[in-house]
Amino acid sequence: MKTVRLGIVQHRCTTDCEANIARSLQGIHEAAAQGAQLIVLPELHTSHYFCQTEETSCFDLAEPIPGPSTTRFGAAARELGVVIVTSLFERRAPGLYHNTAVVLETDGSVAGRYRKMHIPDDPGYYEKFYFTPGDLGFTPITTSLGCLGVLICWDQWFPEAARLMAMAGAELLIYPTAIGYDPNDSATEQNRQRDAWVTVQRSHAVANSIPVVSVNRVGFEADPSGAGAGAQFWGNSFVAGCQGELLAVAATDQEQVLTADLDLQRSEQVRRIWPYFRDRRTDAYGDLVRRYCD
Repeated sequence: MKTVRLGIVQHRCTTDCEANIARSLQGIHEAAAQGAQLIVLPELHTSHYFCQTEETSCFDLAEPIPGPSTTRFGAAARELGVVIVTSLFERRAPGLYHNTAVVLETDGSVAGRYRKMHIPDDPGYYEKFYFTPGDLGFTPITTSLGCLGVLICWDQWFPEAARLMAMAGAELLIYPTAIGYDPNDSATEQNRQRDAWVTVQRSHAVANSIPVVSVNRVGFEADPSGAGAGAQFWGNSFVAGCQGELLAVAATDQEQVLTADLDLQRSEQVRRIWPYFRDRRTDAYGDLVRRYCD
């Protein structure tokens, strides 16, 4: 058995970046105190969700990688002897920015990074204004704890991304996330959206026989322009096992640190019973590279 204790840190974010970082670091320490070896933070957790509007001054929030945040979170990884998955606004060059997840090893070094591939552009989620689509592909990051398939938020709706990570040897899928309701939506519609979000990610666990970890922020964040209703981030961070079973689920309305034990060798046992990879008809999937089959 190859067991890894996972820690998820769900917290609120505000316009006070230093306070956000303090929340993240506090959550990391709490998770480590509970025995977590691998700790995951929400998407863009060092700042408010600035993509509700298109504002050039928000590019000032971006930073290089390595940079200030990787130094601070790397120091925490080294101090506690844990692997950390952090999510940052990457300044690659003047006018070139990415939404990037960084994996920090137990010695504080950068084990690897993933740049968000699928970039949304929807009311309240104007990410195409800020982020250049990722160019590192769907490549797992090797760490001392295992091979991590790190993806980001909107990526979690695409089965192709999950499959390619699994095909490349990922032992689990990790999704730092920032997703919420429009406060004007009915309670019924809000529940439908949240249930769809959980269901599609659990299906990635089932279809690939690997665990899935999704860590969301929580709480209300106003639209800085005042034009929109803001975003009510729904929390509900969770860990699912390799048959989709829920191992840990956070609340929808509060900050929370949870842990779950993952047996990373169980995937092989499940795949022997449910041999999806054996039975894939790779000879018949050519149309998947088309936008649509007219």
